[in-house]
Amino acid sequence: MSGHSKWHNIQAKKGKTDAARGAMFTKLGREIAVAAKGNPNPDTNSKLADAIAKAKAANMPNDTIKRSIAKAAGELGDKEYKELTYEGYGVGGSAVIITTLTDNVNRTAGDVRSTMSKCGGQMGNTGCVSYMFDKKGCIVVERTPSLDEDTMMEYCLEAGADDYVAQDDAYEVYCLPESFSDVRSALEAKGLNFFEAAVKMIPQNYITLDEEKLATFVKMLDKLNELDDVQDVYHNVELPEEEDE
Repeated sequence: MSGHSKWHNIQAKKGKTDAARGAMFTKLGREIAVAAKGNPNPDTNSKLADAIAKAKAANMPNDTIKRSIAKAAGELGDKEYKELTYEGYGVGGSAVIITTLTDNVNRTAGDVRSTMSKCGGQMGNTGCVSYMFDKKGCIVVERTPSLDEDTMMEYCLEAGADDYVAQDDAYEVYCLPESFSDVRSALEAKGLNFFEAAVKMIPQNYITLDEEKLATFVKMLDKLNELDDVQDVYHNVELPEEEDE
């Protein structure tokens, strides 16, 4: 996998405040609950297994994960959640993709549109920026003294991954979205520690913004992530390491 490494994004996320971590766990919990509805067994529900792996990589406690699965039959009830994706632009021609999980489409669309507008951005039509991103499964594995590059390469080949990038303290493993569950399961079976495990939208190229525009863009990211219905925000802006999301 050539190109820009975003491993420092994950490192930055590890340093989130307790409040931000709690909000992240709430969103991950909803994702697990929705995935578990109808089939709470991760052994036969790959979508649920993937959601659990994503939560575990974010250090979500096992008890919290179990409670989230239980919600599928309880709190969710007849409530129907939809997975919707919005695309648009931030300041300086930046590209943004927002994934949401909502039981009220009008509310979510209005919140996303308003938040972007207040920070100099605008929502666009479907496909307006997604062509600048590649959808890939991404698994960030902890690099240990016993896990050298040759071993990691062997694991990746066996698992069916497309490629991997070696960093000082981690390996970034990439695969096709449709192969993600199989690759994740194979690497999990090796007893590897995941820092991240999710299907993501990865920009083909990154842009830089001047200081003023960057501050506005970061503010927009923060406001979008604060919205209850927003699950993930992807973008193509190069952020300072300490601020990266």
